[in-house]
Amino acid sequence: MTHQFSRRTMLRGLGVSMALPWFESLTVWGDEPQARRAGSEPPVRLAVLFAGNGFHSREWWAKGEGKNMELGQVLAPLADFREKLLFIRGLYNEQALKGNIHSSQTGNLLSGAPLASGGEIRSGTSVDQLVAQRYGRSTKVPSLVLGCEKSNPSVHKNYSMLYSSHISWSSPTTPTPLELYPALAFDRLFKEGAGRADQSVLDAVLEDAGDLRRAISVADQRKLDEYLDSVRDVEQRIEAAGRQGELQGWRPTLDKPDRPRPPDGIPQNIADHMRLMCDILVLGFQTDTTRICTLKLNNDHSSLRFPHLGVDYMIHHLLSHSDTADWLKVNQFFLEQVAYIARRLDAIQEGPRTALDNTMLMFCSSMMTGSHDATQLPVIMLGRGGGRIQTGRVLDYRQNANRQMCRLYLSMMDKMDVHPDAFGDASEPLAEV
Repeated sequence: MTHQFSRRTMLRGLGVSMALPWFESLTVWGDEPQARRAGSEPPVRLAVLFAGNGFHSREWWAKGEGKNMELGQVLAPLADFREKLLFIRGLYNEQALKGNIHSSQTGNLLSGAPLASGGEIRSGTSVDQLVAQRYGRSTKVPSLVLGCEKSNPSVHKNYSMLYSSHISWSSPTTPTPLELYPALAFDRLFKEGAGRADQSVLDAVLEDAGDLRRAISVADQRKLDEYLDSVRDVEQRIEAAGRQGELQGWRPTLDKPDRPRPPDGIPQNIADHMRLMCDILVLGFQTDTTRICTLKLNNDHSSLRFPHLGVDYMIHHLLSHSDTADWLKVNQFFLEQVAYIARRLDAIQEGPRTALDNTMLMFCSSMMTGSHDATQLPVIMLGRGGGRIQTGRVLDYRQNANRQMCRLYLSMMDKMDVHPDAFGDASEPLAEV
């Protein structure tokens, strides 16, 4: 008897659902039965990662191509992925130059839209949310928007600091809420209701998983075991992280909190926090629970500190105004998160390609350096967009008259079969991407 699987097959238990990873022996993503012999075609995923305040001015560079590509020291953690890397130079958002401060350069990073000032909040729908509205409707979670630093509600030089805290916008007046709590982000992927938080996801679906094992190949059984092990690992680390304390960042006036710790905590160690969010992004893609994830590693104008790096004497924003060895060390720490995601995705085989090959992972900041230079934005892309992107290249648009960042977004949307006539200030994609 042939086991029947629908387009959105999930493992289910009481109050819990888990979407399946890609299996060669099953039709997961809606292939017609006669096409099953060739295997299902995995979807293209979009990940946008952001780090605030730019990078070391002399060490953000790349030259050459393929395995011979040379990388500046900021990008050194990505050395293993040079053949799956696009280094893009010279793109910018014209509207971001008008205020020349952090908030006015960040709020429209993913839209290119003009920003309102004077107490009003208005930007533009960001590229991740536009794709989610059209492409993400076939998944349980249309888009996952994660953060590792709390939003700043203040005002700076007539611009709301919410612009510095949010790069994802569901509408021109609605910044997409950031999920800071790893446990809640995890629940959103796998729980049917928040009331089941006392039950392990795996414990709830083990019976369904046993039925699935009997219907798939030996190779896919191994993949299922690896996937379930990775879910269990994240569950256990989230449980431990929630016991460790308050959000790491600016220094409070009290040495110890004067109120009880929230029941679902945020890891005190920023390295643990970022790594958990990276793992949740990978799980979301691996299970096809979401195909679009935006991860804001910190705010622009960030107050994070990095004691685990020995850099505890200055917040991220102030450190960005230097080109010290400590600033480079912090830059590389952020790139290590990108490399970690790339490595995990590249280890997930999906037919002839890997999950990284089926992903577009863009990493960027809203300024080149901490001196507010937004005349060209630091941008890299990892992954091949389902085989639609030729990687291992450096693209330099500094001499191009039409170097709008939104042209890149049109190119990225094209790879996901989303085809608006225009986006932001651009009406044609970058032909080279």
